[in-house]
Amino acid sequence: MSLFIAMFSFALAMSISPGPVNMIIVSSGASYGVRKTTPFVSGATIGLVSLLLFIGLGFSKVIDLYPKFLSYLEVAGSLFIIYMGYLIASSKPELDIKKQKQPTFIQGCLLQWLNPKAWIACVAGVSMFSEANNNHIFLSFVFIYFIVCYLSLFSWSLLGSKVTLFLNNELRLKVFNLFMGCLLILTACYLLYTQFS
Repeated sequence: MSLFIAMFSFALAMSISPGPVNMIIVSSGASYGVRKTTPFVSGATIGLVSLLLFIGLGFSKVIDLYPKFLSYLEVAGSLFIIYMGYLIASSKPELDIKKQKQPTFIQGCLLQWLNPKAWIACVAGVSMFSEANNNHIFLSFVFIYFIVCYLSLFSWSLLGSKVTLFLNNELRLKVFNLFMGCLLILTACYLLYTQFS
């Protein structure tokens, strides 16, 4: 039971804490609503779980051999996060969302594979909840992580949709999108700064 609580706590802390994916989900929830944000939430969840499986079922050995890999990934991921921030900051503040481009399932999945926070969480999770020659504990952790991650990310989309009560005109929506996009870009720039300092 204590192992289950540890797995749940780790998954919750990593999934619910603010990060690039959560910022995009809040912005999307505010701009497009929960229903239209669900594909991105699903993509982000499946992306994270597939990354966790990828690392846990063997790639962690490659990371041990080539620790610089995570540094290169952090640069590539930061650049992709800057791009996503630009898309949010420059999105049109139209309250009619029929023609707007909302974040997609594929973008959610890809963002997790390029998200330095996701890689760190997965590497840490694999090191804590796996045993040599026994995948049972690790696969249990993956299952728990999937459920906790999906519910956590979904809650961020609910939060974003509640923000729409305040964002009931185009100027407020424009300022919100600009703020969220700039916050995402600043997060990515900070990641790059820490990489090179």
